[in-house]
Amino acid sequence: MQFKKRQTLLTLLLIATLLSGCMRIRVDALPTPPTVESAQSESTLPAAATSAQVQPATAAATKVSATETPLPTVTISAVDGNVFIRRGPDTAYNPIGVLYQGASANVLQRDVLSKWVEIIIPNSDDTGWVSLQTKYSKVDGDLASLPQFTITDWPVPAYLRNCSLHQMYVMPAEVLVPPASAFPNNEVWLYPGSYVVYDIDVPGEPEVLQFEMREGKVVEILDDGNGEHRKCR
Repeated sequence: MQFKKRQTLLTLLLIATLLSGCMRIRVDALPTPPTVESAQSESTLPAAATSAQVQPATAAATKVSATETPLPTVTISAVDGNVFIRRGPDTAYNPIGVLYQGASANVLQRDVLSKWVEIIIPNSDDTGWVSLQTKYSKVDGDLASLPQFTITDWPVPAYLRNCSLHQMYVMPAEVLVPPASAFPNNEVWLYPGSYVVYDIDVPGEPEVLQFEMREGKVVEILDDGNGEHRKCR
């Protein structure tokens, strides 16, 4: 009986020893956690590195060249006739000068439709606009290389009003002006220029008026071809 107890105790002790060894092997076999480096704070960076980190990204963009690129040379000349210089890029603006046949001027810019160019008026410091749609103007140089201009100062309308009871015809505009009885259609907008009015209700269509139109002006036809004088109401 005593022998069996000892045998059982030895058996239990042997099992415990074996289990203890297995547990030690499993624990010892676990991998060691890797070493993690702590990140450096900005205050611990070298001085040169710190300044590089805070340098603005736009610093390079703040450098502006002191030398401006000059505009390309483009000139316009009057050929086979004179060309009006106007205060804006359209025939609705007043003429302010003339580019005479054979004369040339430097071009500063062009309108967005490239039908007019702004020039320096010869023998002055003023500028004006010349049409490219006339056969009397000729451009030398690359017009497309010049800056474009957008109109902001619109022309002031000018009107011709017929106060007579006859139909009138205006040349060289080739415009028919109804009689006063057709109000308000007896008033038409004309561009600046020189005009002659004819009474087409009288045989022979006699001339009744010559006038010079300018921006903002209103001209009235007061006499018909028979000499009858009427005022607009």
